[in-house]
This record gives sequence, C-alpha cells and structure tokens, in this order.
Amino acid sequence: MNRERAGISPSRQQTEQAFLDAAERLLLREGYATITTRKLATEAHANHGLVHYYFGSMEELLLRVLERFTDRILTRQRAMYADPAVPFIEKWRKAMDYIDADLASGYPKIWYELMAMAWNNPDFRERLMRVHEQWDAVLTDAVTIAMREYGVDRKRFPPEAVAVLVRTFNEGMLMERLIGYDRGHRALLKMIDDLLRRWQKESKR
Repeated sequence: MNRERAGISPSRQQTEQAFLDAAERLLLREGYATITTRKLATEAHANHGLVHYYFGSMEELLLRVLERFTDRILTRQRAMYADPAVPFIEKWRKAMDYIDADLASGYPKIWYELMAMAWNNPDFRERLMRVHEQWDAVLTDAVTIAMREYGVDRKRFPPEAVAVLVRTFNEGMLMERLIGYDRGHRALLKMIDDLLRRWQKESKR
C-alpha cells in the first residue's frame, strides 16, 4: 500500500477500486464522452455521491485509471529491459509482440481517449505529461543500453533522439491499428529487425 493511502479504510479502498475498474471498462467500451457519474456508479454498483467524495472530480478518477494501467504496463517493460542475460534484439522483438497484447488490453485506447481530453485542459495535460515522461525514461534507458551493446556512435545518433523516433513510430502504429489499418507496419518492423541483427553481428567481430 502507498504511504499516502495509509489510514484509508478497507471499505473505501474496495469502493475506490470498484469505481476505477468500472471507469476502465466504460472507457474501453464507450469512451470518455459518454461517462457520467450515475452511469459510472451503476457500473461499479456503488453510490454515485461517492465519486466526487472519494476522487474530487471525474477527471481525477479517469487520470487515476490511466496511471494505474500505466503502472502495470511499465512494470512489465522495466522487467523485460532489465534482464542483462537477454540480448537487446530479443527484448525488442518481445516489445513489438506486446503491441498486439496492449491493443487487446485496451491500454492505447484509454491513453488516446484521455490525451484528447488534455488538449483543452492544462491541469489534465500536466498529469498526462508525467505519464508520458515515465514512458520516455524507460525507452531512453533501453535505447541507451542497446546502443552501448552494439557500439553505435551515440554522438552521431543521440539516444534521446533515437528514443523519440521509436516512440513516435510506435504511437503511430498503435493509432492506425486502433482503426484497423496496418499497411507497411510489418515491413517497417522487419527493416528494424534486420538493422538490429546487422548491428548485433558487427558488435561480435
């Protein structure tokens, strides 16, 4: 339990989790624009008055949904990249395999739904920036380790720049796949895999 949650009764924690679970289901099924306090309470089988009492606002509750979901995904990513016995190319392939798993889980849909909310809400945007920074830190660390492993010139190819390139093409693929479009995706991933295999081979000479 987080220290800031200490002192919260088990009953309240259970109800909060019910609201978060319900909001996650509604975001996946219908999108944020349709979610009302009463609809959320019905989905959670809880009193609608507790939404604002426990979370302060619907926006705060939705942010908590995203942050909770992100924690689960990032824990998985950190564990995958942290294994020193596994070559980076295998980690990369596993990360690309996770694209389908993440789409099936609904995480990208929730992320983009709430990102749209943040465009016109500075406070909301600030919280989403923190989530974005967590992803950026994990990816930049992984890219830095990979470039060191393959002996890539990090002055010519700064890890921060490479991480941005990877992050943006990954986000682009996710957005396209959400509407069922994947033309060129397989070719792009094969091209990158071929490059990594070449770097791996050269690094062993």
